Amino acid sequence: MSDTLPASQTPDWIAVDWIAVDWGTTHLRAWAMRGDEPVARAASDAGMSSLDRDGFEPALLALVTRWLGTGRVTPVIACGMVGSRQGWVEAPYMAVPCGPLNADHMVRGTTLDPRIALWVVPGLKQDTPADVMRGEETQIAGLLAGDPRFSGLACLPGTHTKWVTVRGGEVQSFSTFMTGELYGLIAGHSVLRHGLGGQDAWDHAAFAEAVAEALHQPAGLAGDLFRLRAEGLLHGMGAAVARARLSGLLIGNELAALGERRVGPVRLIGASSLNRLYAAALAIAGCEAAEAGGDDLTLAGLTLARHTLMEAPRRRA
Repeated sequence: MSDTLPASQTPDWIAVDWIAVDWGTTHLRAWAMRGDEPVARAASDAGMSSLDRDGFEPALLALVTRWLGTGRVTPVIACGMVGSRQGWVEAPYMAVPCGPLNADHMVRGTTLDPRIALWVVPGLKQDTPADVMRGEETQIAGLLAGDPRFSGLACLPGTHTKWVTVRGGEVQSFSTFMTGELYGLIAGHSVLRHGLGGQDAWDHAAFAEAVAEALHQPAGLAGDLFRLRAEGLLHGMGAAVARARLSGLLIGNELAALGERRVGPVRLIGASSLNRLYAAALAIAGCEAAEAGGDDLTLAGLTLARHTLMEAPRRRA
């Protein structure tokens, strides 16, 4: 499923069957749906972190009012941080191993506007070692909707990268790495920020070399990071090389921590720029990876969630 529509459309009114919503920490995205196909989309920066509980419904209505008809109720199927403890309504985690979607665990949210009915997809939890996800489970559901027999490892690169073991149509286990957040913190707030410069140039060879170093000696990460500063001071390492090495060291360390779990097919679910970095790093580690579009799988997962609810009418009573 591919949403190739412009980022925003502003006709006076669009007739829709339901609305798909991906609500993260910093952003809100919505698709106007006719059946299984998107006919419009909209986005804002009204993420969970900027709202209190009373602010969720107004934020959504500000984005989708033109899709709502009078005299009818439009279902809204939402995933992500909207279902967190600080969200619109808390959707308790499902424990793995389990399927990524289950109608009996979707939560009905309270709405004041009679034109909408809200359903929230729950996240997943892993008790040992402790881990949680919200939103990624919907992308895994979208992956399985397109490839029900997929068995292997799904990687969802981002601020908090997820590695998810999928087998038999279920999420068996998963691990989260704060690689993206660490990169941002180091690049923006550590002593290394002085040598990282802008974001334009990139040195692919330096990235590959750093990945290989981290795979070979992951325990040396803290020392390898400071050497980026020393190389800049003593040998004039440029910003393009420093940025690439920082990314390579962090991603390589992440792959090293996965160990034997890297065996088997890997699907990369995320933004193309991050997918390319992880694909390159995985190739250095001897693993093949195939890319899948994150937005497409989110929408496919939300569409599956809607069908799951339609097949369980007692949940909509």
